[in-house]
Amino acid sequence: QVQLVESGGGLVQPGGSLKLACVTSRNILSFNPMGWYRQAPGKQRELVATMSRNGIINYVGSVKGRFTISRDNAKNTVYLQMNSLKPEDTADYYCKATDFLVQRGYEYWGQGTQVTVSS
Repeated sequence: QVQLVESGGGLVQPGGSLKLACVTSRNILSFNPMGWYRQAPGKQRELVATMSRNGIINYVGSVKGRFTISRDNAKNTVYLQMNSLKPEDTADYYCKATDFLVQRGYEYWGQGTQVTVSS
């Protein structure tokens, strides 16, 4: 069973930064893509950023230029660097891994990490 473990959330002031991490229990290149999603209170879960196995990256428009998704293959970890945070970035952030090699298309989710942007 694949496990995804997120970390790095917390409380930060507007304009601040946080870096989220998601560690996979299986080789990270066995997933395509890896992605970060978020869900604010009372809202639907939305895509934040994705990275494919070959490194193609996509961001939702509201985070372009502020957030950066990256990957460390040796550590089986995907990161989300979040800069210039705004109150509207407040949400629970989830890591998702879409299986590429074993059960193609199956989606695994982490437990989520809370990000609160407030003064």
